[in-house]
Amino acid sequence: MAITDDLRKTFSDPTPLYFAAGTADLALQQAKKVPALVEQLRAEAPARIDAVRGTDPKAVQEKASARVKETQESLQTKVNEFIGSLDTDLKKLGETAQDLALRGVGRAAEYAVKARETYEKVAEHGEQAVRTWRGEAAEGIEDLAVAVEPNAEPVKVQETKSDAKAEPDAAKKANAAKRTTPRKTTAKKTTPPAK
Repeated sequence: MAITDDLRKTFSDPTPLYFAAGTADLALQQAKKVPALVEQLRAEAPARIDAVRGTDPKAVQEKASARVKETQESLQTKVNEFIGSLDTDLKKLGETAQDLALRGVGRAAEYAVKARETYEKVAEHGEQAVRTWRGEAAEGIEDLAVAVEPNAEPVKVQETKSDAKAEPDAAKKANAAKRTTPRKTTAKKTTPPAK
């Protein structure tokens, strides 16, 4: 029965649905920013195109070749330093490998925790989005109700002083009665399995 309970718990948990709703809401928020970015790019495009047209291809090529040479030299020196610093002691290499493996496990656990936190934040955002959507739907229903019955007024219930005093006394008596009555235990009825 544990598997059935686990499945029931899994399928009744609304968190994945809230996560999906939160993801959709965040995507919608980002999509709303796209028209402004397009307008900004449209405004900046002529200046950028003129800047590209105005550059000298030979100067760009010279800068690129200089960067490649610098990168190649620094890479060569780092490789030489690394090869020179290699320790031939196998025990030390084994410890280093073990240390790197432990660091990797630690980082993986850290990333798993961060992923879980992010999942919970998005699910919480989705829950708020669903509440907002439900609130907007309720407002639409209220507007529809006003349109159907524009002259309807809310009914107010008035209490007299004697009714207000009688309610706490009745509640106290009910609580006292609950405490004094013994509990009845009932046997659980089971139905025979169908064949």
